[in-house]
Amino acid sequence: MAAAAAEAEVDSCLQSFELYEAESKFYILGTNSNKTIWRLLKIDRMEPSELNVDEDSTVHSQSDYLDMLKNLDEEHRSTGGVKFVTNCFGIIGFIKFLGPYYMLIITEQRKIGDIFGHPVYQVTKTAMIELSNSKSRPKLINSKDENRYKKLLQIIDLRKDFFFSHSYHIMRSLQKNFNDPQEGWELYDTMFVWNEFLTRGVRDILKTTLWTVALVYGFFKQDKFAICGKDIMLTLIARRSRHYAGTRYLKRGVNEEGRVANDVETEQIVYENMLGPWQISSVVQNRGSIPLFWSQETSKLNLKPDIILHEKDKNYEATRLHFENLRKRYGNPIIILNLIKTLEKRPREIILRWEFDRAIKIINSGLPGEDHLRFLHWDLHKNSQSKSTNALQVLLKVAFEALNMTEFFYCQVSPDQRAKGSPNLSPTLKIGFGHHACDDKNCGNADYVDDLDDISQEDTCGSSDPGNGIAEDKFEVNGSAQIKRPKFQKGVLRTNCIDCLDRTNVAQYAYGLAALGHQLHALGSVESPEVHLDSPLSRHLMHFYERMGDTLALQYGGSAAHNKIFSAKRGHLKFAIQSQEFFRTLQRYYSNAYMDAYKQAAINLFLGYFQPQVGKPALWEPESGDEHVLDDETCILNKSKLSISSNGPNGILKLAFTGSKNEGQRPNRSSDTACDVSI
Repeated sequence: MAAAAAEAEVDSCLQSFELYEAESKFYILGTNSNKTIWRLLKIDRMEPSELNVDEDSTVHSQSDYLDMLKNLDEEHRSTGGVKFVTNCFGIIGFIKFLGPYYMLIITEQRKIGDIFGHPVYQVTKTAMIELSNSKSRPKLINSKDENRYKKLLQIIDLRKDFFFSHSYHIMRSLQKNFNDPQEGWELYDTMFVWNEFLTRGVRDILKTTLWTVALVYGFFKQDKFAICGKDIMLTLIARRSRHYAGTRYLKRGVNEEGRVANDVETEQIVYENMLGPWQISSVVQNRGSIPLFWSQETSKLNLKPDIILHEKDKNYEATRLHFENLRKRYGNPIIILNLIKTLEKRPREIILRWEFDRAIKIINSGLPGEDHLRFLHWDLHKNSQSKSTNALQVLLKVAFEALNMTEFFYCQVSPDQRAKGSPNLSPTLKIGFGHHACDDKNCGNADYVDDLDDISQEDTCGSSDPGNGIAEDKFEVNGSAQIKRPKFQKGVLRTNCIDCLDRTNVAQYAYGLAALGHQLHALGSVESPEVHLDSPLSRHLMHFYERMGDTLALQYGGSAAHNKIFSAKRGHLKFAIQSQEFFRTLQRYYSNAYMDAYKQAAINLFLGYFQPQVGKPALWEPESGDEHVLDDETCILNKSKLSISSNGPNGILKLAFTGSKNEGQRPNRSSDTACDVSI
């Protein structure tokens, strides 16, 4: 019965739509993938300053479709009937500036992959449709401002890096979908649904999410490769948080709620494409800005602005909130890999390193041992320039050690289970055992790790055991042949540098490579989890992470990522690498200095952090002391004085480095906490 109900729910999922207009209403007809059912949504046009929508409770059949259109046309014959407007693939949401509401819809989509038969699409074309007609359109005193808001919103290019699925919950990790299923409303409240604000009004009215799509912003890439004659499907997903979202210099650090800038969840999914039961595996890692209150003030003449710590949170409450949020999302342990510099002629990054270390020590002092944050520090910049250090090899070693602590998700899926639209393997995952926990008595007790420079660059598997310390238990189901026991990821590796772009991406690749070896080993595709950096498999995965790094860097930093470690690994000439790095530095500088204020304003408008109001200062007006303009979430930097601010406290376990002349130097501090708003 449960399986039948789940399949019925998938069949009722609306995936394509037709938009019609009459003088007084818009009508949207929605249907499922095989067009066996049709539903009707009515949108009022006579009071365009209010959002009035109504769903017809009748579920129509295909045979009713033409009759339904005929009846609608008859109803509006006196005012010109009903006219077809466009086909579409879902409602992105509704937005209002100073006058009428507008409806945003997806008019074109492109399939970019699928997860267990559930298609994943990229948005390729959208339309913004004004709800009012010529008779009901309000007379706007500030029509120029209305048009300016519309143009500002268009800076958010929905055709780039926004993706969705009608039948799979792409905003959640595989483990969460399978082990803790959620439906409808709860999904839009997650931190990775970027149109939560735009859909809030229509969801409040209809009490359903049938008509809207949940957009995820980040990166999605999928490809198939062969190992030992087996077809393996590899999927890499990056989900960017909508909380404290923005551009590189306008969103730094943490805010009062513990949300950090550039917070991205990366998930690596591996499964064998075969008939019969599938073996599937997933591993999740995280990146995010250093969770302290810090900022940078720059001008158009300064490529490397000073870093300023703000005396805003002496007890590190925001930092504490950040790590509590991570623990709720992923469990224990929280492992922090901090890649910032330890030696500088003029202290910049080490200011944050010193404060970050202090914050973690204070936070850990108030936590029970099992909740302590694990901190690793390694200066990737210094070590990547050293001829005696193979940076990728050391990072791979660290990745194996972290993976032994967090493990990864693995289970088997029957054909019936993977046909469900809302994956739920809770009964399967709970057969024969309770919550999967680490058996290592020492796991989670080593808060501070010794200097990573002392880590051997050999024996990167971290164990002579073929499973690298990760158990491969099996059990029987109803006397049938033994199958592998499911595994669960517990905890997460959180990586950061200053921007959480270039160095962070290299470390995330190393973790992804270590995880891929274990994932393939769990699937039975390879005999050992060990992966060599020079193997075709590692080069294939490097391409995935390089593409992801470029995409995330463009979103947050304004240029592709600095990939000199990857380029050197491929054997590129040093001069060519330096030329590329210099060009990307200039590109990032130009974007940060001249474009970021507009991008930040558009993001705040899209996410609902700034909502225009008649009689209130516009988003581009100079600050007037009005709190709603200067609010932390609506802060836009003045073009003439680019001030870069961040809010946040978080804690980590720190790895002590010796030999840094400036390491004990006190940080620069400022009591300024507000940023100027103007475009």
